[in-house]
Amino acid sequence: MAERILVARIGAPHGVRGEVRLFVFTGDPEAVLHYDPLTDASGRAFRITTLRAAKDHFVARLDGVADRTAAEALTNVDLFVPRAALPAPEDEETFYHADLIGLGVEDEAGARIGAVTALHDFGAGDILEYAPALPGIKAKTLMVPFTRDAVPVVDVAGGRVVIAEAFVERRPSAPEDGEDTGAED
Repeated sequence: MAERILVARIGAPHGVRGEVRLFVFTGDPEAVLHYDPLTDASGRAFRITTLRAAKDHFVARLDGVADRTAAEALTNVDLFVPRAALPAPEDEETFYHADLIGLGVEDEAGARIGAVTALHDFGAGDILEYAPALPGIKAKTLMVPFTRDAVPVVDVAGGRVVIAEAFVERRPSAPEDGEDTGAED
């Protein structure tokens, strides 16, 4: 389980008085106000003093950021909270994406076929990415739709997800150019 969870990313400055664009990744964007302090990757602490909605982001004032120059220095800084600061999931159908990273991936027969490396949202729905652990599969990672049809079981407590057989890649990768396939010419 992840020790820190990414909850927001500081964007470009907004205006000249030290406000920043803030991209919030929490289910309830205003919940980011209740996590105090937020920290960056190095552990530097940040406190949001005001937050207001804008077109596709939020505008925030951070304690100690008084001008545009200070705001510019924070562009693209990720903000984290300790995993323990987040509320428990409401039910077993709800979970944090970060809790899935590292879970084992199994087929429907229970054989381990990989490990979850990421979850993505490219706009058309979530995609689960995993590193395969099957012989002959040379892909570094594979992706499946993160839907009930493709991933019928998500068992965070048990440390696994199950991928439906129709979505399991079992074909060996094509040989690389110049690679010996063992076939005679």
